[in-house]
Amino acid sequence: MNDRVFAILPAAAPHWELAAIVDELRQVRARWRQARLRNQECGGREFPSRQRLREVLQLLCAALFPMRLGPAELRQETEDFYVGHTLDTALSGLHEQVRRELAYNARHDAAQAAGAEQRAYDIVQHFARKLPQIRALLDTDVEAAYHGDPAALSVDEVLLCYPGILAIIHHRLAHTLYSLGAPLVARIVAELAHSETGIDIHPGATIGGSFFIDHGTGVVIGETAVIGERVRIYQAVTLGAKRFPTDDNGALQKGLARHPVVEDDVVIYAGATILGRITIGRGSVIGGNVWLTRGVPPHSNITQVIAQPEGAAATAVAA
Repeated sequence: MNDRVFAILPAAAPHWELAAIVDELRQVRARWRQARLRNQECGGREFPSRQRLREVLQLLCAALFPMRLGPAELRQETEDFYVGHTLDTALSGLHEQVRRELAYNARHDAAQAAGAEQRAYDIVQHFARKLPQIRALLDTDVEAAYHGDPAALSVDEVLLCYPGILAIIHHRLAHTLYSLGAPLVARIVAELAHSETGIDIHPGATIGGSFFIDHGTGVVIGETAVIGERVRIYQAVTLGAKRFPTDDNGALQKGLARHPVVEDDVVIYAGATILGRITIGRGSVIGGNVWLTRGVPPHSNITQVIAQPEGAAATAVAA
């Protein structure tokens, strides 16, 4: 059989009709901006950048824990110099992102827009002053994780490996920014942790010291949740809202206290769902997969009944 030789010709470049698509996308953007009275002549990006904030967060984590989250070549004799240099870079980057948020919020008010940079500076300066306090609080979280998990061999392992610790580091920073008046930047910081760990903590949530999230995947903590000291929760726990009230026009009412209050020394096991502005009394234990929409007094033990007669449904009981 004669050999056949086939010439391999380069494929023709595909034609995507890009000019028409780009034109149509521009028209869609223009309609959207016009409907929302957006500034068509700003000339540049108005919003904070997730990428820049990710870089800022990496620097802040390294400055808080330089010998564990900083560069591998760092030595203790140069630790202070590294922390100072790193914080200068991180805070300058954070100032720019906060300034963008404030300027965007004041885009229809020239007087507020003019003062956005100074207000951003004030917020970041106050934030910087709180970093030692944040570090001290995080030390209690790391200790709680080490003492609360028999598999933890050291506090260093906890800091380097546990997703719950990464999430709470981000939350302590995000909550401070949220409280100081930069809620959008704070929300981005929280979502960066959420995307990396699967733990969703709204920056508005108030969380006391020695907080431990074990495993962590699927944990949700809502905006107005209040968590006391020495609380431990496990994966897939939800501290959420039971209902979402609306105003006379049918729009959701924002800012209402709608998430649980968890008092000191509470343990909430995997899969528990706690909804509404209810109080879990101090020292209580909430068992796995419990669905709870009413408050419980201190030192309650709420469990899911497993052993049931055939055909019977499981129910939550207080022991």
